[in-house]
Amino acid sequence: MLGHMEGLFPQATTGLVRVAVERGLDRYPDGLTYALDEDLADVAVGERVIVPLGRGNTPTGGYVVERLSQESAPPRTKHVLRRDETAPDLPADLLSLADWIATYYLAPLGLTIANMLPSAVRKGTGSTTLRLVSRASDPPGEGKRPTAKQKQVLDTLDELPASQRPVERRSLADMAGLGTCGPIDRLVAAGVLVETRQTAIEAAWHSAAPVDSRMPTPTPAQQTVIDAIAAERDAGFSTHLLRGVTGSGKTEVYLRLIDQTLQAGQIALMLVPEIALTPQTGGRLTGRFPDRRIAVLHSGLTDAQRNQQWARVARDDVDIVLGARSAVLAPIRHERLGLVVVDEEHDQSYKQDSTPRYHGRDTAIRLAQMSNCPAVLGSATPSIESWCNATERGVYRLHELQDRAPGLTVPRIRLLDMAQERRRQLPGQSMLIGPTLDHALQETLQSDGQALLLLNRRGFASYVACRNQKCGWMLCCDQCDVTMVMHRHRELPRGGLLRCHHCLSECRVPKSCAACGGPVAALGQGTQRIEEVLAARFPELRPGETLQRIDSDTMRRVDDLHEVLAAFGAGRIRVLLGTQMIAKGLDYPGVRLVGVIDADTAIHLPDFRASERTYQLVAQVCGRCGRGGDAGTALIQTYNPDAPAIRLAAERQYRAFADAELVDRSACGLPPARRMARIVIQDHDRARCTALAATMRERLEAFRTEAVEIRGPTECVIARIAQRFRRQIELFAPSARALHQVLAEARAAGLLDTADRTTIDMDPMSLM
Repeated sequence: MLGHMEGLFPQATTGLVRVAVERGLDRYPDGLTYALDEDLADVAVGERVIVPLGRGNTPTGGYVVERLSQESAPPRTKHVLRRDETAPDLPADLLSLADWIATYYLAPLGLTIANMLPSAVRKGTGSTTLRLVSRASDPPGEGKRPTAKQKQVLDTLDELPASQRPVERRSLADMAGLGTCGPIDRLVAAGVLVETRQTAIEAAWHSAAPVDSRMPTPTPAQQTVIDAIAAERDAGFSTHLLRGVTGSGKTEVYLRLIDQTLQAGQIALMLVPEIALTPQTGGRLTGRFPDRRIAVLHSGLTDAQRNQQWARVARDDVDIVLGARSAVLAPIRHERLGLVVVDEEHDQSYKQDSTPRYHGRDTAIRLAQMSNCPAVLGSATPSIESWCNATERGVYRLHELQDRAPGLTVPRIRLLDMAQERRRQLPGQSMLIGPTLDHALQETLQSDGQALLLLNRRGFASYVACRNQKCGWMLCCDQCDVTMVMHRHRELPRGGLLRCHHCLSECRVPKSCAACGGPVAALGQGTQRIEEVLAARFPELRPGETLQRIDSDTMRRVDDLHEVLAAFGAGRIRVLLGTQMIAKGLDYPGVRLVGVIDADTAIHLPDFRASERTYQLVAQVCGRCGRGGDAGTALIQTYNPDAPAIRLAAERQYRAFADAELVDRSACGLPPARRMARIVIQDHDRARCTALAATMRERLEAFRTEAVEIRGPTECVIARIAQRFRRQIELFAPSARALHQVLAEARAAGLLDTADRTTIDMDPMSLM
């Protein structure tokens, strides 16, 4: 024991460091001070070290974020135990961004850094490269005749469609019936075949979408936007909101601005909201910039791919960084970054739902500010916050593309009142797909067109309830205050199982009502039920073949999604049915029909952003048609045809909707009129949760300034999740600074240091 203590408090101290320990230490959010032994005297900022933590001196990882003066040592300062040689050093610029995220979103710095760094990078997982082969464009003259196995290889390769060449070396050997790649390697050595190497990511881009190297001439409207943003490049940091109707050519604006950035010898960062959009966008980037180095970062990559791509960025071995939310945390040197693009900036998936609860769009703007370069936010349906910043506050510069690009037509959009549609329903027809949508889908299939059908609710049925309406029993999760969703599995008893979409617990479908013993019914609709209805109604639609469902139940791997989108782009899939995953960014000219099965799924949720999300979802999915020669038709089924969010989305009146929404938000003192923070208190005991929330509210009053309003505590919309009761306190203020002042003082006083029972969410995107 004495030897261990000597290791903690050695006599020789050569320096002090502040270490951001990878734990949720709200009491010490900026890190802890440790001393250095002589053999660690050269430890630098950005290195990962192992330090003793707590009374048990548990060896814990953390990053050195600052070298301190010798005089600042607290008494009996513990010493750093050792370097972590397996972890990469973090660049100073990345640490600077981490510090801003931790400060703004009130998260411990060590936990912030740990979540910024992919686990694959911390583990040093190896990289993956594919070896692709194709016929040599300039093969050698007469030489040695190919062997029988080599001829099998050449014949197999020649029979492949051009779109499937070059082909991966091992796959070609399998297709040729060979047990080894030796014949292929000898053909490469002889110059008959040529081998190229690509990352698995780059290969996925080429298979997911055809590479288009054309550089269309910008329309006058596009050129005006390009010139306006380019004119401010030399001035340094600026933020631009590009509102362009769906199909107006926002991507072409991005590509032109990226080209200018590359010509200036700088790096461009482009964020997209969904993994689904990455291969299609990646294909466009590689087509336009075939000789440029492109790195891609998102959570769907394998560990090897993530490590490889992160390391390329850290080595400054890239020209373009593309990815989803986490790509904003890439180790890009600030002096090299020349442009930040956030596509579909309104999308809720840019908001992280665990600590640190950062917003990818807002972090990207801060990154552009740190790098002194322009940030471009693009959307057909901008967030109300961005719209306010551009139109009322003047913080962003607004650019608009009002018309679709040449070759694209405006879709015909119709609102279908389901109350009237039901009166026209024929006996035996499904009540889920009305007669108008049914007829339109039939015509689309008969004319060899393709269709997108949206229902933002997965599963088969929303809930299971007693058939006797007087009984009123519904099956709820025993760990959460929500109903269980039925998922169809025909091989299981009673055709499926029930799953909670919050805690993921499952149970069997009951035989009878638990309250009265009567029969039960599976009610409500989900994508599984619609899939079943479509397969029964249209014989040409075969699930998994010509009819494909896209939701988180079917798309378990990113490759699954890429394969489906590639098949849809090739025309092998006739109807794509899915949740919001299909509502944005997809660009397929064969889509002649878009159907919104139920536009009302979100509009009645108890969240002040419900109308905004409904408008965005409906407007975005309607924009997926009209991208070919045919204008296409979008049909929106709703029981609320007069709801402003739905009616104005059908009329393509974004300005009218956004301006009216701003008036309502201002009248209620809601964002963006004021800034908001949300504190959620959780506990397994209801009484203790209630008492803790009440005490916290009372103590918060001691730190509250006149500018800050505190509301609550109240029960969360979902009052219990995973056996933990939940209450919330909301804080409002004219500025984020005023909120930070109150919350920072409360945290310093230990008020918010309640382990995992309290979470703080700055600028929350969901109030559920």
